[in-house]
Amino acid sequence: MTRSHRRTVPGRTDLAIRILAATFIAGLLQMPAWHARADSAPAQSGASDAKTLAKIDEIFADYALDSHIPGMVYGVVADGRLVHVHGLGVQDFESKRPVTADTLFRIASMTKAFTALTVLQLRDERKLQLDILAENYVPEMRSWKYPTQDSPRIRVRDLLNHTGGLVTDDPWGDRQTPLPEAEFSRFLRAGVPLAHAPGTAMEYSNLGFALLGRTITNASGKPYAETIARTLLQPLGMQSSGFSVDAAPADRRALGYRWEDDTWQPEPTMIHGAFGAMGGLQTSANDYAKWVAYLLSAWPPRDDADIGPVKRATVRELAHGSNFPRLRQRAGHSGADACRQAATYGMGMWVAVDCDLGLTLSHSGGYPGYGSHVLLLPDHGVGIFALANRTYAGPSGAVWDAAVALHDAGFFKDGSLPVSADLASAYLAVGTIYREGDVGAAGDRLAMNFLMDRDAQGWRRDLADLRKKVGECDTTATVKPTGTLSGDFTWRCSHGRVAGSVLLAPTQPSSIQSLKLAVKAP
Repeated sequence: MTRSHRRTVPGRTDLAIRILAATFIAGLLQMPAWHARADSAPAQSGASDAKTLAKIDEIFADYALDSHIPGMVYGVVADGRLVHVHGLGVQDFESKRPVTADTLFRIASMTKAFTALTVLQLRDERKLQLDILAENYVPEMRSWKYPTQDSPRIRVRDLLNHTGGLVTDDPWGDRQTPLPEAEFSRFLRAGVPLAHAPGTAMEYSNLGFALLGRTITNASGKPYAETIARTLLQPLGMQSSGFSVDAAPADRRALGYRWEDDTWQPEPTMIHGAFGAMGGLQTSANDYAKWVAYLLSAWPPRDDADIGPVKRATVRELAHGSNFPRLRQRAGHSGADACRQAATYGMGMWVAVDCDLGLTLSHSGGYPGYGSHVLLLPDHGVGIFALANRTYAGPSGAVWDAAVALHDAGFFKDGSLPVSADLASAYLAVGTIYREGDVGAAGDRLAMNFLMDRDAQGWRRDLADLRKKVGECDTTATVKPTGTLSGDFTWRCSHGRVAGSVLLAPTQPSSIQSLKLAVKAP
């Protein structure tokens, strides 16, 4: 695989070099076939993209300066490629090597998505089940005492969704990474106090994902790290990524630091152990971009060949939430003025609907010596991530601000669904109805409920009244699908515009169950 990245030191770089590097990356980084998105590329190009990417660089440079970050790297993935990547600062203070796209960082809890998807793949392989008790795979849990007599016992799905009743364990869980497996077994056999009855609340638990790591080991018959490598890292070409951090080339590793007493202090390197499944993965921007592109390639559902390494439908299950939704403000400077998000924890990812960005999957990573964040925008085929080497660095605000900047600049592609043959046919009938002023013009295209909900005479009056207000309309305007069997449209007319929607019934052949037409408000 051909790679290209910029080697930078702290400070600003000439804009021409920045844009040349981004273009070079987009042209040379050849992803495997499953990364390709054939629908469209980002909407803007040339000078507009240059200005937008310069804004992204400014956002992250300000964050790194204000947050006392020794070194960091951030990237934008779009259309299946790493289209922009930039390193700031140094890998370590001893060598002062600049951060590059190949610098290796621990990504902390962003590891959880790798764990979750591997669990789902083992489910697909019929090696485990999500809705049976976790103690079937982790026998040490069988002696646990539950908070009430009517508490259900913990299922594998509960661990994935953080609904197993375990207490939030940051920062205790972070320091457990090197715990030996035998000691972990002794810890589990002694019992673990629960904060809730399982299935009654969502509470984030690193221990829960350590249990999933043990589940993976026992269900697969291979150690957790080996199974992750075989299932995901190797098929995706993430050759530099893994859990044995000390085995990586020293000249590529970003060492971890904490900001304490107005200075940077080194954090000890934690080796891989029983809690690695919750946060121990080490990777680079070049490698992690492959993961981001792969996840995004699962959207939208389609008929293309599904060549894995995990089925697209299974990847989309990462967005299946815990049914304990909450309202939250968007991270970053734009959050205070943005509408609140409806958010829930899926499987290894926070899932939220944002009024500007659409469906979002995101996760932060906080760890001794490291901090990170990733944001996926499946509606637009875009992902943004940042990796830093400062304890509990929180680049989430910068990542979300970068996403908003891309949105405001028109960088995102149109995420519209394709128009199905049924919807296209029904939309033609809607145009005929308006031009004729009579729903009878649709013939047998009306569902059995249609004239029961509003009779033909009433429809003729409504259509006549609408035509008096707006006149003749161009009914050939594009319909925007909201699903395979529904769509919205806007017609330009002689004296204004008409806003409409059409909804089809679940019948064969398809039929119109609902039609709405109204003067569009100014």
